[in-house]
Amino acid sequence: MKRWNSISVAALMSASIIGLSACEEPKVDAAVFDSLQRCINEPGMLREDCEKSYGEAKSQHASVAPKFTSLQDCQADFGEGQCEQAPQRTSSGGSVFMPLMMGYMMGSMIGGRGRGFGGSQPLYRTTSDPKTYRTADNKKAGSTLGRTRVASSATSRPSVKTSTIKRGGFGSSGRRFGSAAT
Repeated sequence: MKRWNSISVAALMSASIIGLSACEEPKVDAAVFDSLQRCINEPGMLREDCEKSYGEAKSQHASVAPKFTSLQDCQADFGEGQCEQAPQRTSSGGSVFMPLMMGYMMGSMIGGRGRGFGGSQPLYRTTSDPKTYRTADNKKAGSTLGRTRVASSATSRPSVKTSTIKRGGFGSSGRRFGSAAT
C-alpha cells in the first residue's frame, strides 16, 4: 500500500510540473529602448525604423498611460518627478496625471511581413520594480535594453485608458474621466 501512495504522489508531481510548463506564455522577439538615440546606436537597427517606432510610442503615450486623479497617487506608483499632467480632465474638470514615458518597445513583425520590428508602444517603470519596463497595460517588457524576448501578450497594442486610478497601485480600480470641452 505504501508503494502505491509513493507512485501516486510522484505521478501527481510530474503531472503538475508538466501542466505548469504548458501554461507558460510563448516569447516573441522585441526591442526595448530607453531613448531614440539608444535605438539608433543599436547594431542592425535602421534610423528610420527607430524614428518611426519612437514617434508611434510617443503619440500613444497620452491615451494609453495609466491615469491618476492626483499627482501624489501617480508618484506613489512611479516615483517623485516621474509623473506629468495628462491632457485629459476628469468629468468634473479636475486634472489627471500620468507617468512619464521611460522608454518604448518595438514588437516583432508577425505573419511574414518582412524582417524587422513593428507594433511600437510606450514603456513605464514603477517604484515597486524600478529595473523592469512595463507596458501601459502593466505587462512586463523586461529590463534588457536592445533586442530581447518578451511574453507575446506584452507586444499587444495597449488599451486606451478611460478611467483614473483612485489610489496608488498600478492596475487598481478606477474612476471615469472625460475629455475637456473644446
